[in-house]
Amino acid sequence: MKIVYTLLLILFVLPSIGQQSKSCLILNGYLHIGNGEVIESALVGVRDGKIALVRNALAYTFVKSEWDTIIDVKGQHIYPGFIAPNSTLGLTEIDAIRATRDFNEVGQYNPHIRSQIAFNVESKVISTVRTNGVLMSQATPRGGDISGTSSILALDGWNWEDATILQNDGIHVNWPASMDGGGWWAEPSLKKRNENYEQQKQSLYQFFDLAKTYSKIRKSEQNDQRLDAMVDCFNSTKRVYFHADELQQLQDIVDFSIHFKLPFSVIVGGYDSHLLADKLKDSNIPVMLVRTHSLPENEEDAIDLPYRLPFLLQKAGVLFCLQNAGDMETMNARNLPFQAGTAMAYGLTEEEAIRSISLSVCEIVGIEKNYGSIEEGKSATLFVSNGNALDMRTNQVSFAMIRGNFMSTDNFQKDLYEKYSKKYKKD
Repeated sequence: MKIVYTLLLILFVLPSIGQQSKSCLILNGYLHIGNGEVIESALVGVRDGKIALVRNALAYTFVKSEWDTIIDVKGQHIYPGFIAPNSTLGLTEIDAIRATRDFNEVGQYNPHIRSQIAFNVESKVISTVRTNGVLMSQATPRGGDISGTSSILALDGWNWEDATILQNDGIHVNWPASMDGGGWWAEPSLKKRNENYEQQKQSLYQFFDLAKTYSKIRKSEQNDQRLDAMVDCFNSTKRVYFHADELQQLQDIVDFSIHFKLPFSVIVGGYDSHLLADKLKDSNIPVMLVRTHSLPENEEDAIDLPYRLPFLLQKAGVLFCLQNAGDMETMNARNLPFQAGTAMAYGLTEEEAIRSISLSVCEIVGIEKNYGSIEEGKSATLFVSNGNALDMRTNQVSFAMIRGNFMSTDNFQKDLYEKYSKKYKKD
């Protein structure tokens, strides 16, 4: 019955996919605002790509003639669009084919390399991710000591310019490892201190010293592209994302941020961040947590520690979000809601788990004024699911919109499923 309802909704109620309805009213859904609040029977109005109205449907009388499109989603859930931070989604198509990987440039210090212009809106992988409610991504470069500059992009658009939500939100620094060794189960080795750690750390200090000096005395006729890309890290809203997991690394990053008076530092990974939670909170440094679906890093760690890390940071009052960097991260970006579901099973409330992949991400990357929650005045970037979107059994998106534009939630995998379901359908 739900399938029939969804088809009728698409055919007769919604505007054409990719088109914007001047005004649209979504009725009677269970609204997860994204900021921790819910409205059990909600009314959400959209005008000209913005959220114009958020009310309790049981206590508000609306005039039908004021809305071009009215959609009744009784029994379904309304969510803000989920965001995949620190992702190569759109920057690679097939990991095994070098020609489709466009996220790793040669050189060690590349703050001027911008992932924005490499983003491929035609990626078939993107369509499989949108199907689960992930509607935005932080396209992030990889490699070197400073990988480059990321941008925030919508997972829908004609080209990378059209998809851009925030260009050049921050540079990405791969902090040197404080430990060497370790390995997966088939190649075990003992961890030991990295003897070159101090030297590698000093190299970063020297480059940032140079960049900060340049930001004070630069002249237009003597520009340096690499250092130009660093200027806003010291005096504006540009983030510095430090990729690190180990306790020693995290302590040194806090000291580094204080030394250079960086206004917006972010830890990416942060496996040991729960051991340094008070210091991170006092320093106002948020964390993009290592993927929840991971194995423990150390032999003495509890087997469920990666599942509990979000709860530990939540309890300590550290701003955090979830991210999915790691093996096959592009295709697995679609599983981001289910990572939040795992965090919910291990301590977070449902609304805290939703926040960790919506509003908290936006607060960390700097787009919370317009995205991340379903509130009046914000971008109409949201989706409706037949069931709980954090559960893989019930995440069934009936429709979605990005910046007020209705978009397709189909993909080639669904097409193949339907094709072979018809062929081998049992009588």
